[in-house]
Amino acid sequence: MPESRVLTVAFVPGVTPGKWIRRWEERMPQCPLLASPVSEVDQVAILHRGETEMSFVRLPVDRAGLNVIELYAEIPVVVAPKDHEIAVFDEVPVAELAAEYLLQDPDLFPEWRDISDQIRAGTRPPLPAMETLEAALDLVEAGLGILILPMSVARQFSRKSLRARPVSGVPQPRIGLAWLEGNTDPVIEEFIGVVRGRSAQSSRQPSVQAAQDAAPKKVRGGSGAGKDGGKGASRVPAKSSGKGSDKSTTTAGGTTNHGTRSAGKGAKTAGVKSKGHASKRGRR
Repeated sequence: MPESRVLTVAFVPGVTPGKWIRRWEERMPQCPLLASPVSEVDQVAILHRGETEMSFVRLPVDRAGLNVIELYAEIPVVVAPKDHEIAVFDEVPVAELAAEYLLQDPDLFPEWRDISDQIRAGTRPPLPAMETLEAALDLVEAGLGILILPMSVARQFSRKSLRARPVSGVPQPRIGLAWLEGNTDPVIEEFIGVVRGRSAQSSRQPSVQAAQDAAPKKVRGGSGAGKDGGKGASRVPAKSSGKGSDKSTTTAGGTTNHGTRSAGKGAKTAGVKSKGHASKRGRR
């Protein structure tokens, strides 16, 4: 089994790792898991600093020195004040946002950047200072701009004063799991299997491989050879030799006895016949 220790995992806003943590606790009770939230700004840096072993990250990220597996895609939404016209849409095409001021780096959403009225006219003002997502939402609430966020994040930071609607025409945000390149720790491999949905009996899980390696090895043909070579082997010859011997003995004895009886009977018969012939000759 993987060694007993604490596994540290970070996760960005919008990710709910509860289901994976529960599966881990069921399968690996000897190895506690410590999960902690991390901002998207630090989602990769926290790995390089050695503060956590694995991190649920929002893609894309700089993959230098990392192993990254993609897990699932999210639905993008546009967030605006509750009285904004997006409230009448079930889904907002990105083209409808061309006149809006996006409180994010335009290069994150090239589909919007290429149709932005302000960028085309060269009148887009620089972004205001926003240390946190909450600060950005404060600006949206004040009517200074809009945000495009994953639906999970918008729900986590929802406010009564804001509205969120799915937006089409932009890439779907994606969630991945990242860890340092070259780390082949069995505990990490075990957690990767849990996140990927492998069953507790999967042969790809290190815990299952370890259990198989520790199990007593069966000697191929050992018990069968003993059975055939011992009891089975003696039974077959015994049957043949015994039956044959009994038959031979009986036959031999019977032959001797029957032979004697036959000989005696034959002799008696021969004698009768001889006597009969002699009598006939004598009378003649």
